[in-house]
Amino acid sequence: MDSIMNVAEVQLSYKSNVKSSTRYKINSSQDAYELLIKCFPDDTIEYKESFKVVLLNQSNRVLGIVPISEGGISATYVDVRLILQAALLANATQVILAHNHPSGSMKPSTLDDALTEKSKEGSRTHGDSCSRPCNLKPREGILLLL
Repeated sequence: MDSIMNVAEVQLSYKSNVKSSTRYKINSSQDAYELLIKCFPDDTIEYKESFKVVLLNQSNRVLGIVPISEGGISATYVDVRLILQAALLANATQVILAHNHPSGSMKPSTLDDALTEKSKEGSRTHGDSCSRPCNLKPREGILLLL
């Protein structure tokens, strides 16, 4: 068999059956919290760190919520490329980065701050490679605590 045909098939999809006008709209961090608290399982939020991304359109309407990673008691690994992949696939213009701190700490860690900066840099770098400006804006992260 010809080696040029030995390639993987790549499939990407985003399907929405929700009309834009009926999507949940986020006007404040409280709105984001109320949406996100329903997406973190009650039985694990206090002992397992999880990371999710809320994808938004230009009108701050929610396109979807993507689980990115689950970790242990004190950390979870997040690959910024997965955040950008989901945002681009859904044509999101903004993302909200969200995770819980099982410790109950309200203060973002230095790793949390670094991830936010890395996400911003990744979206800027992608914009440099587009033929048009990339307007993906990571918004401030949200920590979920009970």
